[in-house]
Amino acid sequence: MKSLLVDPALSVSRGIPLSEEEGIGPLTLGGYVREIAARFGPREAAMIYLDGEAVRWTYDDLLARALEVARSLAALGVGKGTRVGILCANRLEFLACLFGTSLAGGVATTISTFFTAHELDEVLKACACSVLLVERKVLKKDFAEMLAELEPQVMTAAPGKLASLRYPFLQHLALVDSDARFGCIEGWSTFLARGDEVSLELIEAMGQAVAPSDPGLLKFSSGSTGKVKGILSAHRGVCLQLWRWKQWYQVDPAYPVRMWSANGFFWSGNFAMALGGTLSSGGTLVLQRWFDADEALDLMETEKVTFLNAWPHQWAQLEASPNYLTTDLSALHYIDRDTLVARHPTVKTDWTENRWAYGNTETFTLITVYPACSPLELTGTSHGIPTAGSTIKIVDPLTGETTPLGGRGEIAVKGPTLMLGYVGIPLDQSLDADGFLRCGDGGYMDELGRLYWEGRLNDIIKTGGANVSPIEIDEAIRLCPGVKVSQTVGVPDDLLGELVVGCIVLQDDAKLDEDAIKAFAKQKLASYKVPRRVLFFAEDELKTTGSAKIKTADLRKLAAERLAEEG
Repeated sequence: MKSLLVDPALSVSRGIPLSEEEGIGPLTLGGYVREIAARFGPREAAMIYLDGEAVRWTYDDLLARALEVARSLAALGVGKGTRVGILCANRLEFLACLFGTSLAGGVATTISTFFTAHELDEVLKACACSVLLVERKVLKKDFAEMLAELEPQVMTAAPGKLASLRYPFLQHLALVDSDARFGCIEGWSTFLARGDEVSLELIEAMGQAVAPSDPGLLKFSSGSTGKVKGILSAHRGVCLQLWRWKQWYQVDPAYPVRMWSANGFFWSGNFAMALGGTLSSGGTLVLQRWFDADEALDLMETEKVTFLNAWPHQWAQLEASPNYLTTDLSALHYIDRDTLVARHPTVKTDWTENRWAYGNTETFTLITVYPACSPLELTGTSHGIPTAGSTIKIVDPLTGETTPLGGRGEIAVKGPTLMLGYVGIPLDQSLDADGFLRCGDGGYMDELGRLYWEGRLNDIIKTGGANVSPIEIDEAIRLCPGVKVSQTVGVPDDLLGELVVGCIVLQDDAKLDEDAIKAFAKQKLASYKVPRRVLFFAEDELKTTGSAKIKTADLRKLAAERLAEEG
């Protein structure tokens, strides 16, 4: 705090120099996994129940399994900068694939299991991965079948190898959850056997050739263009955050972290918070492949979970479970005292989460923060101060000029965790002339350098912890026969943060109801993007600008009033 630099006249605040930050270890993902294995070797790193049986990995196991994957990837020609796609829900193999890719010098490219076939197709074209590691069956989805439908050569190409005009860089595919082959997608044991002739010495040399500034991780997120956008991060940015989350959570050695997580690691938030908060502290990841409230509670009791990493809407589902009150959650410690679960009769905690924070996928989570349990006299109602090495400024959204101190405007950021760029977009089209990313969010700064976030200047909807683009939703719904106008808005919601609401004007002769619109949207969009509610309007109810654009702020208010009237 002493080294925090605040401009006395302008809305500019700088974090302490990166050189003054403590608690930071190796800054490549390969170096990170070797370091945590060296520190915590025999401790339990992660566990999961599969078919009723517990599977447990120590930190030594984690490194060994990652090295297996690295050797196989090296045998396939993966090297520095090669992109390796990981299409996988929460399971131990995700960790092996992630760190194995990094140990071989590759760029781990995490792909959401929520994606529809259309979205998966878009991402595979954009990411240009050479190898794709796939969990075949996730809930009702069969990704092997989906890939075969997108690219029929999957069924006819030689085992393990694909030569595709649709995905010209994709050559090898393997299933992480099966030893059985599906077309050219080889089984896991066959894939791992590829590395038998590759020495550990070679993998070590490959890892040493990777620099912290090299690309390390590629993630995809919804953007204002309506298309999924690839966000490329350097090893340094990712690893800084992994080491920091242990500190931001104020991990207490008296309460070892046993973190339950059922949210995919393809989300940057869950990736950084769960992996960083747990593995950097020598704790244990208690994994659930996908969220089920009843099973989650059983898992929390059986595994004596101390930390819940859940989205807001999941708290309510846990409380609504029939076995909620009879579940012993007394092991919980890292649970914000103001959440629903903190009121459970067996829970006793005074811990408060690091809720005074701001960030996004482009900054690989937080770029302003106060640690957990910070006193209110320090935090106030702010969203924290800049992280080490970072600079925050508030600019006029139209001119880009920095506002006077305390003036409201658009939040702009830069620092060591800022992305290397968006895939396919020149960097000068993403950053301003001074290297700042303008975030599209409104806010202001006080004389102590604290940031106050006041909401989005654009229309991105944040629902249940995920960013959703209304443009993408509207592009899908407008294809529905009978729809004349579709304008999606986010309406404030206590549970989800914002409720995705589709506002529809029908063609004069159309006979569509809410369920019909939702069913059509589900064919095109991931489940969390499908509107939770669909409202129908007459065209003259939608106020427009002089250029015939719908005034989304007015429509958002109108939709909220309509929902309130419905009760």
